[in-house]
Amino acid sequence: MKWGIHFNISRKNDRIAEIEQTMDEPGFWDNAQRAQELMKELKNLKDTIDEYNKLKVRFEDVQTLIQMAYEENDESLIPEIDETLKLFIKDFEELKLKTLLSDEYDRYNAIVSLHAGAGGTESCDWASMLFRMYQKWADKKGFDLQVLDFLDGEEAGLKSITFQVNGMNAYGYLKSEHGVHRLVRISPFNAAGKRQTSFVSCDVMPDIEEDLGVEIDEDDLRIDTYHSSGAGGQHVNKTASAVRITHLPTGIVVQCQNERSQLQNKDKAMQMLKAKLYMLKKQEQQEKKSGIRGEVKDIAWGNQIRSYVLQPYTMVKDHRTNEEVGNAYAVLDGYIDPFINAYLKWNAQNAK
Repeated sequence: MKWGIHFNISRKNDRIAEIEQTMDEPGFWDNAQRAQELMKELKNLKDTIDEYNKLKVRFEDVQTLIQMAYEENDESLIPEIDETLKLFIKDFEELKLKTLLSDEYDRYNAIVSLHAGAGGTESCDWASMLFRMYQKWADKKGFDLQVLDFLDGEEAGLKSITFQVNGMNAYGYLKSEHGVHRLVRISPFNAAGKRQTSFVSCDVMPDIEEDLGVEIDEDDLRIDTYHSSGAGGQHVNKTASAVRITHLPTGIVVQCQNERSQLQNKDKAMQMLKAKLYMLKKQEQQEKKSGIRGEVKDIAWGNQIRSYVLQPYTMVKDHRTNEEVGNAYAVLDGYIDPFINAYLKWNAQNAK
């Protein structure tokens, strides 16, 4: 059984050799953060190959057990074979899922933006619920989450929020969340207790720090500064340190208020813009017409990728993969791995 091709073992070994060669270069530790990221990636790759080799041995053990039972006509071995095979299949599927995270930018950190759709306070509240869901998920994964920019709703919730999730394969996981999310519930803001439908769009992009060779004409940019609204003491309200950059030819808007100075916020926003333009160019080359926002079009009915129903029953359903979870409240507490896993499998099948 030639598993190496299926699990991209050759590609992983090439990447290990590439990282180890980089580590041997002078000045490798000059950028401590980059060095640590590469060390983490190297460990992840080696662990995956180690798991793969152990699985091969376990598969051979299962084959030996089956052969013994057949040759000796020993039915007493059947329960052991059944249990061993079930554990093997479980671990095999988990490893196969890991190998689906092998696209060019899957290993990168992720930048996620949530934007409330029409519906005022309802949609703003839904945006804050989704943000909390991703916070809970990141915490369970041991990932670090950093808010880059946000705009509060007028009465409650969030009109928009942009945050960065730092961790191995963060983008690979969270690219599954790219699209419109729909909530159905009894409105807590409506005295009549009517059922309400709300929409929030979710944009996801990799945090690409290296030079992408993207050239931007300054005449194509509109740069606005404004007062930060986030935590940070009195400093954030005294200076207009937050930065919003609009790329006029494409209409792409990026903004950052997390850093302590206007210059730092501008640098981060420019980095985000270059990454978006680069991904846009890549998608155009792949003849994807939807651009950097992927499936995100109108933040309204008919364009949702996933529905979260809290009344009259509870269920969360992904409309791309048909994956369903009955406990909607568990999902809102960060239990989104079933949807991520189903998406990765679905995406791999569609890519063939």
